[in-house]
Amino acid sequence: MSEEQPKKRGRKPKKKPYFGPEQEEAVVKYLSLGSIIEDPKAIDGVRWTGTTQEEIERNRIYVKSLRAPLDKMIESIIRTYKLYSKTMEFEDLHTDALSFLMLKFYKFKPSKGKKSYSYYGTVCKHYLLGKLMKEDKKMKALLPYEDISSQLEDDEKLSYDIETDDEALAKFIISISESIKKELNEKLLSDNEIRVGKALVHILDNWEDLFDDDSTGKKYNKNLILLYMREITSLNTKDIRNAMKRYKVIYTMLKDDL
Repeated sequence: MSEEQPKKRGRKPKKKPYFGPEQEEAVVKYLSLGSIIEDPKAIDGVRWTGTTQEEIERNRIYVKSLRAPLDKMIESIIRTYKLYSKTMEFEDLHTDALSFLMLKFYKFKPSKGKKSYSYYGTVCKHYLLGKLMKEDKKMKALLPYEDISSQLEDDEKLSYDIETDDEALAKFIISISESIKKELNEKLLSDNEIRVGKALVHILDNWEDLFDDDSTGKKYNKNLILLYMREITSLNTKDIRNAMKRYKVIYTMLKDDL
């Protein structure tokens, strides 16, 4: 009587990706229905237009093929990058990010040959990062003076100064941005230095949107800025810090001139 041979263990079948070829195809189909027209009254300045049948079909595609994958994508981004809000519940933050994504949905161009998953994921990450940076600023604006003073002493390595004079601050930021632009145009830089330089220019040129309230004399969380730069440059923290050395020289020189 022969012994029973043990069953061979095969490889577990790979899980079907939640945002794969089927969803990429659904995005292309969704975007092909109707068209985008300018509308000053709309939130984003544009709106979808099309026949009733096209609107019905777009809604059907979204509900059947896109809603669950997009929900999963945003949830994964928030949890993976720990982009939790201190002022909003998780579901509210998730809904807010999804609403923003749908406002920007039309901006993806399938003709460029890129994946919509990567594009929409980047849109959500940048939105959430920007939102948390603004939230971080507003939270600090509400702290009592004593708490702020204590925090300045305790968290010196994790924050950076914003001057108290708005006008002087604006001029200082503009001068840094212009100096970095000049450096990018005239100097021989490494690829990492170019990426970091362009990221810094983007942040500096949009600082009023990222830091949009009127509080002054505060400090802002450098970790959020760094995370934002990692997303823009696709570099790791070590590479960003090394490439940043050139621009720290510019900052120091301009600050000493004040």
